[in-house]
Amino acid sequence: MVLLHVKHGDESQFLLDTTGSVSIEDLTRDITRIYNGRLKVHRICAEIETLADHGIFFPPNMQGLTDEQIEELKLKDEWAEKCVPSGGSVFKKDDVGRRNGHAPNEKMKQVLKATVEEAKALVSKKQVQANVCVNMNMVKDALDQLRGAVMIVYPMGLPPYDPIRMEFEDKEDLSGTQKGQGAPAREPVISNEDHKQLMLFYHRRQEELKKLEENDDDSFLNSEWADSHALKRQFHGVKDIKWRPR
Repeated sequence: MVLLHVKHGDESQFLLDTTGSVSIEDLTRDITRIYNGRLKVHRICAEIETLADHGIFFPPNMQGLTDEQIEELKLKDEWAEKCVPSGGSVFKKDDVGRRNGHAPNEKMKQVLKATVEEAKALVSKKQVQANVCVNMNMVKDALDQLRGAVMIVYPMGLPPYDPIRMEFEDKEDLSGTQKGQGAPAREPVISNEDHKQLMLFYHRRQEELKKLEENDDDSFLNSEWADSHALKRQFHGVKDIKWRPR
């Protein structure tokens, strides 16, 4: 038996029980699977904690918008009625705007929270201090526990775009993730506020185009949305400028 102490830099990750006859290729594969599996468990745990506090994920086109913007754009969360937690929901607004605020009741919330703690403990770095080896069966056990808890609280399942479901189905988006790291914070191309304004601008344009189909005259040319430079001026804070002769 060979006991390997896997570290990231100087930080302990886990202990692995292996044999001296194992090939480097097989050993590398096993370490990588366990390491990535632990990262997956921690990602799911983080999302389940927010699920317990704020309910399911908003559809992508509603995330980050205010209630007023959602109403103005006439957007609807079609999965909200399908994905109701067992025992009903308790509203707790998500200030970040990622989840719809219809959280599980206290009993179901505790089911999720307790399972998260158990799953974390299975693959924790503290297992090194306890001299406990981690293997893929333990990683799978942690994932199964998390999957089971979500099924108890949400028997109808989660929306297909919810990151928890995507993780369970191995469809998670890890673009931008560095090897051995979690997904790093990436500087947005535009700010959240500009993103909201951009969505509002184009949704208003779509509404105008719908009206245009019912109206064949050229009055639309006087609309603000028809001005190709309107959006640019809006972002630069320059609008409603009138020129007068001196």
